[in-house]
Amino acid sequence: MNSTILKPNVTPYHPPSRLPEIRVCKTIRELKQIHAFFIKTAQSDDPSVATELLKLSATSDFRDTQYALSVFGKMREPNCFAWNTLIRALAESDDSPLEALLMFCKMVTDGVVEPNRFTFPSVLKACSRLGKLEDGKQVHGLAVKFGFDDDEFVVSNLLRMYVMCGNMEDAHVLFYRKVVGVEDMKGLVRDKRRREGNVVMWNVMIDGYVRLGNLDTARQLFDKMPQRSVVSWNVMISGYAQNGAFMGAIEMFYKMQMGDVSPNRVTLVSVLPAISRIGALELGKWIHLYAEKNKIQIDDVLGSALMDMYSKCGSIEKAIQVFEKLPKRNVITWNAIIGGLAMHGRANLALEYFSMMERSRVNPSDVTYIAILSACSHAGLVDKGRSFFDQMVNVVGLQPRIEHYGCMVDLLGRAGLLEEAEELILNMPMKPDDVIWKALLAACKMHKNIEIGRQAAEVLMHLAPHDSGAYVALSNLYASSGDWDRVAEVRLMMKDYDIRKDPGCSWIEIDGVIHEFLVEDSSHPRAREIHSMLEEISSKLNMEGHKPDITQVFLNVDEEQKESALHYHSEKIAVAFGLISTTPKTPLRIVKNLRICEDCHSSMKLISKIYERKITIRDRKRFHHFENGLCSCMDYW
Repeated sequence: MNSTILKPNVTPYHPPSRLPEIRVCKTIRELKQIHAFFIKTAQSDDPSVATELLKLSATSDFRDTQYALSVFGKMREPNCFAWNTLIRALAESDDSPLEALLMFCKMVTDGVVEPNRFTFPSVLKACSRLGKLEDGKQVHGLAVKFGFDDDEFVVSNLLRMYVMCGNMEDAHVLFYRKVVGVEDMKGLVRDKRRREGNVVMWNVMIDGYVRLGNLDTARQLFDKMPQRSVVSWNVMISGYAQNGAFMGAIEMFYKMQMGDVSPNRVTLVSVLPAISRIGALELGKWIHLYAEKNKIQIDDVLGSALMDMYSKCGSIEKAIQVFEKLPKRNVITWNAIIGGLAMHGRANLALEYFSMMERSRVNPSDVTYIAILSACSHAGLVDKGRSFFDQMVNVVGLQPRIEHYGCMVDLLGRAGLLEEAEELILNMPMKPDDVIWKALLAACKMHKNIEIGRQAAEVLMHLAPHDSGAYVALSNLYASSGDWDRVAEVRLMMKDYDIRKDPGCSWIEIDGVIHEFLVEDSSHPRAREIHSMLEEISSKLNMEGHKPDITQVFLNVDEEQKESALHYHSEKIAVAFGLISTTPKTPLRIVKNLRICEDCHSSMKLISKIYERKITIRDRKRFHHFENGLCSCMDYW
């Protein structure tokens, strides 16, 4: 009897897919757990699973490029999307841009998968980050070979690569051929409908010229732009500011407001340093108000820029207010407020904020210690300065930078400890720079130590033979002791080397307008009134018993000529203009490019008393707040 064996109808078991769970992973650990599940259930070879694993491990917030490489290595036939994902991740990582180039080379040499328009931008970004111009040119050739040299996305990254590698000549040719629409430099139009509207490429070119400090060419391109974005304005404003053209940055900011592009947070952060350097407090206040009215978040970056502006424009109280209102504080914001207080000679308050910072469990950085050592220097707190330097090295474990040694030399030098300062310089673990020797030389002038001063000046002349600072300081040192023969020798050396002294220059802001004055300046439209006010100031100072300190005039001329020279220092001209341009008791704020001399300092104390004005002067080193015949520095600067 035949019997049939009946087999049960069994459907093979397939575990439920956990693919949706991949997309909600929050950490690399969660991703690895799900990956392990796919391996265990034999689903890891599924192209959709492998692609999703690669994408998350390569591009998510918790990306892990090494893990992404291992996922990619186990993919059977990675498609172009997989190649592009990995190359992009490697190009954007901090330590793997070179691997992005190697991966691209493997992709091209294997020849299984051809690169597409999304491949080249990442590869070019890697070339830019590595500064590999020749590799970038080869990638350019491949882009032409594969037919992507007209793709806007590829062209903009080619342009950025040339700019970032400093090759503005090739960038220029590419820009005019692919963007403006001319075949050659003679301007023959190839296609009037070229990408004139591609603002990104115009911005890249302008940024390139700005990076090289070629502001004139950058401005010419900017003026020719068919349309501008907020980035266009930001590049120009920050370019002017970073290259020291502060008035240019402010002028560009004013022009921006007359157009149809509104400033954003980056704009404000870019223009604030220029405002800080010139001391344009009213414009700085306007920017602060603009940010609040337009609901631009005052975060740590913008908050620090505002604090720096208020500090450098003479309003440390406003800087403190900004700091106290910040929703979140970090080491940058703490550094900004401590540095501002140091600049204003508020050493005790700076130390108090430093203690608050420590209690807030925010670790001080090397910049923090530069600020706190500077505060000690301006107040003559030698022992505290030594203690902080020791704390930084032996407790916090920070390696001192040359700036820290500069602060210590300044601290010791101001206090008259010139031998100790010189010994510190000679025993530094790094080669002292010109800033450190200038600090020692300035201290020697202050304390009339010709021997150490001469040695410091000789080193400076060797380090920076065309910098006027050493020659002028040495000449002044000899002049202060009446050694006019040595003064003549130094002046002759300056003439032989064609070295010119930086002229004294002061700025004052009146009704939102910045006025600039040089020594003995008579170019201002109100020069006659200014001269008359200077005469009045001189007369009233004499009535108060003030005698001009002619030892501050380092010229071998008679006393009358020396008094006249003191009469026309740039800060005195600025004060005179401020007195004739404002109502009584209006505070005056002045910024000076050099250190204030002793005669101007003593004069300003009396002027503040005579005219009942608060006068704030920011010189090259610090702030002086004059009120009722006294100065905030307590005559220690």
